[in-house]
Amino acid sequence: MAAPFFSAAPMEGLTGFVWREVHGRLFGNADAYYTPFITPTVEPRFTERQMRELAPEVNAGRRVIPQLLTRRAADFIWAAHALRDMGYGEVNLNLGCPAGTVVAKGKGSGFLRSPAELAEFLRTVFDAVHGIDISVKTRIGWSDEDEFELLSDLYAHFPIRRLIIHPRLKTDQYKGDARRHVLDRYYGVFPMPVGYNGDIVTVSDIQEAERRYPGVAEIMIGRALMADPALIRKAAGGSAATRDEVFHFSRALFEAYAGAFGSRKNALMRMKEYWFFLFCLFDETRPFEKSLYKARSEEDFMAVLDRVREQCPLRESARYGWRKALA
Repeated sequence: MAAPFFSAAPMEGLTGFVWREVHGRLFGNADAYYTPFITPTVEPRFTERQMRELAPEVNAGRRVIPQLLTRRAADFIWAAHALRDMGYGEVNLNLGCPAGTVVAKGKGSGFLRSPAELAEFLRTVFDAVHGIDISVKTRIGWSDEDEFELLSDLYAHFPIRRLIIHPRLKTDQYKGDARRHVLDRYYGVFPMPVGYNGDIVTVSDIQEAERRYPGVAEIMIGRALMADPALIRKAAGGSAATRDEVFHFSRALFEAYAGAFGSRKNALMRMKEYWFFLFCLFDETRPFEKSLYKARSEEDFMAVLDRVREQCPLRESARYGWRKALA
């Protein structure tokens, strides 16, 4: 039985081409990186901003899978063929995003409320798209676990390259525990390879997912890879991140963003987003967190990190510091 491959989940604002290059260079490439979602429009071409993510030269040396967010089959079709012509071998359909601005347009997990329309979309897409694989990332439904029975049957009728399942409902957002008991009931019915995403924080969590879902094709990791950039390396039998590696990574990422943005101030704001997660790889960080988030200058920001480096114990594995309970 083949081992699963480990992928970096698409996360808006966090897993763009800058992070992918620095992460792969310093911690070893993930087996695959998904781009934060690209929204194709009726104009059959990618924007300059989208091309900064998709240009083959910025993704050279690593497996990158573009993710598309749309409910218009025609837009998906032209974008998939354009990606094929750029050299990509796979495109991913986003049926998981729960953001209000996305689902209000019936996209992402909002598409799951209209299974008949989703089925027609998939029929049209699979009839028209050639020369590139199509994978799907999905939640288990909108607001009721029973919705996954219909969705699982729907997906089984199409030649999906891989079905990556995040076992939460749209209404869960990212709160509470993943509803693995729902996936447990349906895991064996899918004719295509299945990937798993949700509440993967440590190597033990990865191993538990592999035991729970025999033959799982992919383990997709999101926030935990922001918290512990060595997590995939550890899962493959490598070493945990050292203190020097973490702070070298942070500095390299900051400099890479400063170059990409043409602004050290904007790079500083982006780094605060990463340190929300990186704090979870240390203990005793509470005295420093507010000071870091409020830092207005690069000098103040780096001074706080110096204190974290000197005073906060490094953990073997990240803590689940971003977990939120269901209301």
